[in-house]
Amino acid sequence: MPYRIAVLPGDGVGPEVTREAVRVLRAMEDLCGYDFRFTEVSIGAAAVRECGDPLPEKTREAALEADAVLLGAVGSPDLDRAPAHLRPESGLLALRQALGGYANLRPVAAHDALSACTPLRPEVVCGANVLIVRELLGGLYFSEPRGYVPGECAVNTLRYTAPEIERVARVAFDAARGRSGRVASVDKANVLETSRLWREVVMCVGRDYPDVILEHYYVDSFAMLLVTTPLRFDVVLTENLFGDILSDEAAVLAGSIGMLASATVGGSVGLFEPVHGSAPDIAGTGAANPLGAIATAALLLRHGLGLNNEAAIVESAIDMVLAEGWRTPDILRGSPKGACRVTTAEMGTLVERAVSDVMNMRHAYHAV
Repeated sequence: MPYRIAVLPGDGVGPEVTREAVRVLRAMEDLCGYDFRFTEVSIGAAAVRECGDPLPEKTREAALEADAVLLGAVGSPDLDRAPAHLRPESGLLALRQALGGYANLRPVAAHDALSACTPLRPEVVCGANVLIVRELLGGLYFSEPRGYVPGECAVNTLRYTAPEIERVARVAFDAARGRSGRVASVDKANVLETSRLWREVVMCVGRDYPDVILEHYYVDSFAMLLVTTPLRFDVVLTENLFGDILSDEAAVLAGSIGMLASATVGGSVGLFEPVHGSAPDIAGTGAANPLGAIATAALLLRHGLGLNNEAAIVESAIDMVLAEGWRTPDILRGSPKGACRVTTAEMGTLVERAVSDVMNMRHAYHAV
């Protein structure tokens, strides 16, 4: 059975890290005998330069016809002042709407091998493993009216409905049941009416999950607790803007934002992208960390194609490469003596080889 994967490399370092994620997926394809059929199409600034549209119809159709979509990153400084319909980010938002995924899963785990890479004390971060569930199709990013009069005024609308909140809350509670059974819902209910509704609906959903412990936090205090006592959190549920900010903050637990992956679920086709942006300042230098994109490929295998064992193999391969001391520049800080700096492509090759090693070790174990 063929699996159709639409590949949208995007802008900046997007093509570089996506190339390495595809390399690892092809290795898994060869080792396991799958039939992955990749279709590469443009999005963001690359698509604007190609055809004047950040989400061309060809790209939209390829994404909707796929079993999963792998995205690199979008964004380019030369289009920061472009009209809204030509900004790369507008293509990403339109893609999210087209696919219909409303729950963005952003797992953040502290790697033992990178314990010295984070500025947090090892006893604070060691063992941290948080899943941020971010609502993705509502809130300030999509609500109307919105507008901008340069130099005079601007308006954005923050709007949520009970059904929008309920559906993403159920994703978080279901995920908690498969983890340690705790949900931290983050809002600003002491100030915002939308957050009052958010808390009310989440509490109502929580009654259907008596085995899951639900706690509520205001976003400002939670932002502090996330980096001072991360071990107290398991699944974090929050709205669109808060989730965007908090998941970037949570990158400190993993040592670098280049380590973080995400999966958008709930729609007709899953969308999978690393959390980091296009980083145009390092594009083409070989300094980008592809591990977030490769971890995203693992999420694609798990949530997009239902290949759980294969996803676990890729994740183990990442751990193996880190344990051996291989580092891209963003995760060199505090590395042990003997750690070796590698380029984007070299890191991808190392994970590709480690995938084969992990599979061989598993086969040897089961053969005993």
